[in-house]
Parts: sequence; structure tokens; C-alpha cells
Amino acid sequence: NLVEWLCREGCWMISSDFQQDFFAIFDFPARFVLDTALLEQRYRALQAQVHPDKFTHLPESERRVSMQWSTRVNEAFQTLRKPVSRARYLLTLHGVETQEETNTAMPVDFLMQQMEMREAIEEALRRRDSAALDAAQNGLRQDVKLLHEQLRGLIDAEHDYLAAAGIVRKLRFFEKLADEIASAFDELDR
Repeated sequence: NLVEWLCREGCWMISSDFQQDFFAIFDFPARFVLDTALLEQRYRALQAQVHPDKFTHLPESERRVSMQWSTRVNEAFQTLRKPVSRARYLLTLHGVETQEETNTAMPVDFLMQQMEMREAIEEALRRRDSAALDAAQNGLRQDVKLLHEQLRGLIDAEHDYLAAAGIVRKLRFFEKLADEIASAFDELDR
């Protein structure tokens, strides 16, 4: 069996439980704050252990298990390495859906801020002003950083998952703004 073989070869985390959460796969506590350098290190170590190319000599069923583990490790890494997807995943583990697609209700001041930022992006693009786009991008990064700090407190310290879901919905707006800024930069480069 592949799992037994991996463990004999010194595998440190693979178990036969495909249902273990993404944090358990990398031997991390289920928290928002995460050492991303260590995550990447553990990801590379796990991929080196479960990559299908290592198991071409084994029967088809064992190669299939290797492929499943490799896919699972990739999915876990992609989810945990980004703060917003990590927060979404944590909330799901605690039974809270972020409702990003269906619940777009936001405080009026937040929505006004979004409108002002979009207008600033449009104006910068119209004037072909890359410095203004840089300023918008830097401001957005600061806003995102503040929301990440709020998520850290709400998820890891207060365990207020419903409030954290509201922050994740705000971050979705910011992701769209970041895409608009990137598109504006692309437009200026043409």
C-alpha cells in the first residue's frame, strides 16, 4: 500500500485519511496566521514524497492513490498560501459560509470608498497617470493589510466567524479593485 510505503520511506504527514483538513496535511494548527515560508517548505517536502513520477513502478491502484494525494496537497497549498482563501476555508471549517455571491450588503461608507477608488482609477487611466495608479494600488494594499489584521483578530483571537465573513466579503471587493488597477496598468502599457 502506498501510504505504508511512504511512511517506511520517512513520510512525515501522509495518512490514509483523505478527509483530513488542509491544515492537518501540513501539520499546522487551524489558524489564520500561518508561516507561509514553512508552508512552502512543507509543501515541497510533501510533493517530493507523493509525486506520481516516484511511483511509476507500482501498480495502477497505487499510482492513482499517489495522484490523489498529489492533487490534495496541491489544493491544500493553493488554499492556505493566500490569506483570503485561507480565511474562507477556516470559516467553512467552522460552518460559516461567506455568502460573497449572495450577500453584497455593505456599510455605506465602505461602498462610497469603493466608488471613489473606481473613479480615481478611471481618472488616472484617462490622464494616463501611472503615479496615480501607483498611489491607488498602495492605498489598496494598506486597506487590505488592515483587513487581514482584523481577520487575524476575529478568527484567531475572538473566534467571531460571522464578523470575519463580513471582512472576507469586503476583501472580495478589494480583489476586484486590484484587478481593475492591474487592467489599468496594462492599458497604460499599450
